[in-house]
Amino acid sequence: MDKKFNKALKKIAMPELEPDVRNKNFEEVSLGYTVEMAINEAERCLNCKHKPCVNGCPVNVRIPEFIEKIVSKEFEEAYSIIKTTNTLPAICGRVCPQETQCESKCVRGIKGEPVAIGRLERFVADYHLNNNSKKTEKPHSNGIKVAVVGAGPAGLSCAGDLAVLGYDVTVFEAFHSAGGVLVYGIPQFRLPKEIVEKEVSALKELGVKIETNMVIGKILSVDELFEQGFKACFIGSGAGLPRFMGIDGEGLVGVFSANEYLTRTNLMKAYNNKYDTPIMHSSAVAVVGGGNVAMDAARCAKRLGAEKVYVIYRRTFDEMPARKEEVHHAIDEGIIFKCLSNPVRILGDKDGRVKAVECIEMELGEQDSSGRRFPYEKKNSEFLIEVQSVIMAIGTSPNPLIRNTTMGIETNKKGCFVVDDYMQTTKDGVFAGGDAVTGAATVILAMGAGKKAAKGIDEYLQLKK
Repeated sequence: MDKKFNKALKKIAMPELEPDVRNKNFEEVSLGYTVEMAINEAERCLNCKHKPCVNGCPVNVRIPEFIEKIVSKEFEEAYSIIKTTNTLPAICGRVCPQETQCESKCVRGIKGEPVAIGRLERFVADYHLNNNSKKTEKPHSNGIKVAVVGAGPAGLSCAGDLAVLGYDVTVFEAFHSAGGVLVYGIPQFRLPKEIVEKEVSALKELGVKIETNMVIGKILSVDELFEQGFKACFIGSGAGLPRFMGIDGEGLVGVFSANEYLTRTNLMKAYNNKYDTPIMHSSAVAVVGGGNVAMDAARCAKRLGAEKVYVIYRRTFDEMPARKEEVHHAIDEGIIFKCLSNPVRILGDKDGRVKAVECIEMELGEQDSSGRRFPYEKKNSEFLIEVQSVIMAIGTSPNPLIRNTTMGIETNKKGCFVVDDYMQTTKDGVFAGGDAVTGAATVILAMGAGKKAAKGIDEYLQLKK
């Protein structure tokens, strides 16, 4: 029987909560495909011989193969295919920028919209999590201990791949909960924490041990891990050190880094009245930046009761690095965008609290090294926005704790670890990946680095035998 082909030029739309409902709660915005929707969307796939979409995926998910299984209603088989290369499919299906990766290579995108690969991955992963009760079979142990620093996407990906190979893996996490940016940075309405917990539980079934409240570089050093019998170490500690603009008023009460604001909101559950987590509830909030973190902070502020939330960005919508889907959701939810604007100082009242942010209008010139047009200030164009809180979401860099407490490990001028083609640092047996190497990037790129490092660690340890 010939495969049924869906010639529709557009993706099957993802069901969503209504904007005026969801901007008042933290429930997941995107509701996921039904079985019928998933099959219809899967039938849009051409199953190309050359599989360009696979090359667009940082972890090389076997995309046409798992989609073909959806068409034939073999959802568990589809999940098994995804899991051969992707440790965290339910997470990636929600937060990966598929539009610039796998879907950007999809042939269906030439004369219409690409296949909704991310939505189909999420469907398969959710189907498995909701319908499969079998425990993962634990691989036979080879008795070799490997330490992983950081339980974020890079660390979890590395740990999962090493566990499958039989290594005795222990993950050391500074926070009280595993997940890294998945739990402290990405809000519940984009990535429910229950999903992260299920993915982490699957890794534990493989034999991965996770020790929380363990600050490596403070409680234990990397060198002390080797003294405890670990034969290799992977550093996936992320880029959690926030940046500020260096303008007047950043020390006022009501100025936050996006990291602090999102950590209080997400990991410490400030949005839930059952938790006694202090956070400012302002009627007007300004968020500075144009990335996904800025969108997350702005949308959280709206849900925490702000009547007006402004996103201040020095370029236009066209240059904005945030996912188009997140910008679209923010606009629908009532977020006010002040593009071609940049803060020059923050004004306070007599009690040292934020009362306004002074901005200046910008105009775009020639392209800079990032490929975007460089913004210039327009003379005499200053204006005020009255707010009680300002959230800085202009980037992060790696925390210097590990590099300052580890002998023989080299970093570049941005504080990121220097690694070779196998993800090994300048210190023997110590590997690194994710934001700790690249600076702040995407979840899937961090996972790709974790997978590559796991392969490098395995080859390194095999040579040591």
